[in-house]
Amino acid sequence: METIYLGAGCFWCVEAVFLKLIGVQRVRSGYMGGHIKNPSYREVCSGMTGHAEVIEIAFDEKMIKFDEILEVFWTIHDPTTLNRQGADKGTQYRSVIFYTTETQKSTAIWSKQNIATQFWDDQVVTEIVPAGSFYPAEAYHQNYYNENPDQSYCAIVIPPKLHKLNQKFSHLTK
Repeated sequence: METIYLGAGCFWCVEAVFLKLIGVQRVRSGYMGGHIKNPSYREVCSGMTGHAEVIEIAFDEKMIKFDEILEVFWTIHDPTTLNRQGADKGTQYRSVIFYTTETQKSTAIWSKQNIATQFWDDQVVTEIVPAGSFYPAEAYHQNYYNENPDQSYCAIVIPPKLHKLNQKFSHLTK
């Protein structure tokens, strides 16, 4: 089992997508990359902690390759907008890959240079940095879309991402 931490805007959106992939055993929403311990959602949303909203993905490399996870990552968010995804603005919504191994680091760098540029014309600004302490988000943030599909933000923002996933990556979905 491998673990990777990805930030691509609101963790509700990213979690909803990666829960659908074969080989993904667990997805948890949380925070990483900041300067205080055990931040709350309110603190992270202030933009003052330095944390990004991320998901922790535990996956079986025999069922889904890390580069396939990255290909989905590059496709379901805009990695060319600095500290922003759609209407969500701030460093907490930055595009970031927190790697846990040197192999993940080199694969992420290669993928950013070779795969991401196939999807995006503008410069990809995604950070690729070592993983630090992961702080799970509050319980009500976990599995948020599946628990709250009618919540207005979810109903508007997440279905197009899931549609894109099903169109481009049906071979990787459960």
